[in-house]
Amino acid sequence: MQLSLGFSPCPNDTFIFDALIHQKIPTHGLTFTAVIADVEELNRRALAGDLHITKLSYHALAYVLPHYQLLHAGSALGNNCGPLLIARQDLPLSAVPNSTIAIPGRYTTANFLLSFAFPDAQQKIPLLFSDIETAVLNQTVDLGVIIHENRFTYSEKGLHKIIDLGEYWEQTTQLPIPLGGIVVDRQLPLEVKQQVDRLLRQSVEYAFQNPASTMPYVRQYAQEMDEAVMQQHIGLYVNQYTIDLGNIGRQAIERFFSEGYRHQIIPQHDMQDLFVPN
Repeated sequence: MQLSLGFSPCPNDTFIFDALIHQKIPTHGLTFTAVIADVEELNRRALAGDLHITKLSYHALAYVLPHYQLLHAGSALGNNCGPLLIARQDLPLSAVPNSTIAIPGRYTTANFLLSFAFPDAQQKIPLLFSDIETAVLNQTVDLGVIIHENRFTYSEKGLHKIIDLGEYWEQTTQLPIPLGGIVVDRQLPLEVKQQVDRLLRQSVEYAFQNPASTMPYVRQYAQEMDEAVMQQHIGLYVNQYTIDLGNIGRQAIERFFSEGYRHQIIPQHDMQDLFVPN
């Protein structure tokens, strides 16, 4: 069976999917066609339901639950790895609600966390994540929410951190930040969904055990990224929760949804069959 598999060109995604895409592990009759796109494009494709398996933001997951279930492997959760709100100069937090803010997409977890921390901030402008720093520097917007590798490089451009939105989540909930997860089409047979979950875990474990083997694929899609930044990126977003969410990871996701409902950021859904059964 051939399955479409969406993920981003970011180092953490190419790192964990390399063994699966290139069959460095036995895939037992399943083959995967990579669809590589920016995370907000993947979110939109998930909303359209046109991929069998895809990475998506946890924010977007709230809108696609009728069509997709969450895998236990492959997620990006963690501590000290959340999006940052930046500006050209230091600003008080009281200025945020009245500022224009570039976000990396309506359905990104970055936008969710901005709404969680600043529910009155309404002047949001969606941009490609890699264009946000430039928009702030050019004063096209007052503030920007940055994700991915930009959190490692913004200070080199003279930009200032106003608040770490991930840190705000962690201090408020005492739980890791649910950034992105991997979902699978509900219409696939249960045994196929479970097999995909097992294979993804094995792909992550292979990457941890054979990092040198995965790096050519990582570099292929991160050609302009400094090697040290690439390694930092992987180290930040690929961890024990990527192998398996575990109890803490699942608690964090459930809290994410409950806070989203409470703050009216996302629609409410039945959470009972959120995960693919083990």
